[in-house]
Amino acid sequence: MKELETLLARRWVLKAEDRELYYKIRDSIAEIRKYASEKMGCQVIENALLVKLEKIPASAENIMGIEAFHSKEEYAFLCILLMFLEDRDAQDQFILSQLTDYIGANMPGEGIDWTLYANRRRLVKVLRYAVGQGILKVTDGSDDAFMDQEDGEVLYENTGASRYFMRNFSRDIMEYTKPEDFQESDWFSIDEDRGIARRHRVYKRLLFSVGMYREEGSEEDFEYLKYYGRRLADDLEQTFPCQVHIHRGSAFFMQGEECRMGEVFPGNTGLSDVLLFCCSVIRKNVKSGVWQPGKDDIITVQSLEFERLVRQVKEMYGSGFNKGYREMPEGEFVREVEEEMERWTLIRRNRREQTVKIYPSAGKLTGRYPADYELKEKNTKDEQQMAGKEDWADEFLVL
Repeated sequence: MKELETLLARRWVLKAEDRELYYKIRDSIAEIRKYASEKMGCQVIENALLVKLEKIPASAENIMGIEAFHSKEEYAFLCILLMFLEDRDAQDQFILSQLTDYIGANMPGEGIDWTLYANRRRLVKVLRYAVGQGILKVTDGSDDAFMDQEDGEVLYENTGASRYFMRNFSRDIMEYTKPEDFQESDWFSIDEDRGIARRHRVYKRLLFSVGMYREEGSEEDFEYLKYYGRRLADDLEQTFPCQVHIHRGSAFFMQGEECRMGEVFPGNTGLSDVLLFCCSVIRKNVKSGVWQPGKDDIITVQSLEFERLVRQVKEMYGSGFNKGYREMPEGEFVREVEEEMERWTLIRRNRREQTVKIYPSAGKLTGRYPADYELKEKNTKDEQQMAGKEDWADEFLVL
């Protein structure tokens, strides 16, 4: 079902940007809506402007943030921009100073100082993101003028898509008292006994997360896999070009070569290469007995021990890294690698206990250099034999 795959891969499909794809999806909308509702508990929004699948995860994770944003202020600017557009019709135009005045009046705290370059740069980043998502159009001018000076002007046009950027809530969110309230589905209290909510959670955890782990979330979700895992795997594998791997303490939706739903790992980046080599060394430690998987195939090591592994990876394989990672100071290299591994749920760091949990996902993929690449280390042969897509939990397949 390519049209469903497209909606899973994108925030939405705007008619103004891709009319052919928009109408192609609408032709299959009944089938898409049925599958999304029954399997995932997700709504499909369809109107004259766009088609969107509301992809609400079972739980929020680091990887689900906006990659371009690096500060709380940028998220605040985006929220206030959506507020600003709420009362404006599609095709309404406004100049940048109208928006900056509105942000200044609605920004929590002591307001915002636009004479500071850092604040202007953050707002420009948000506006460029909004343009890229199809929320705004630049009608006249350039945001470089505002980047240079606070009185620089740009003329924008509202597309109307902003009203569908945030999810709809059946209750007034002002009634919520904790972050978990936003994660609760309207289905849970109604359908928990019938198992519908549990099925929705399992599909969402497989499709929207890197992996599904027994120790995270409801134990009932793995009970569902125990009894219905084969049926679920067959359904997903018939719907998408993928493989579903179910193990004792984890489960994974592994996309095939022709399946591209959202951001994938490994990507075509130098950092992905580094992470693959880290996974290779982790596998080597497990195979040799240096590290022993514990409950649910999770490995727990001391933080310093894991840092040594990352340094070892740079020492062994760094000659083939791109220049940035070859020349990066060791401390910065370790920090960036650990943050990216945690973002992809390959590890979880416990800073209070100074430990690192290594999840089975770190054993799903490994990396090696081409056979004709001359490694400096003597154990090249052993490392090459480790490459592949198996993992240390294969012997614990549930199905």
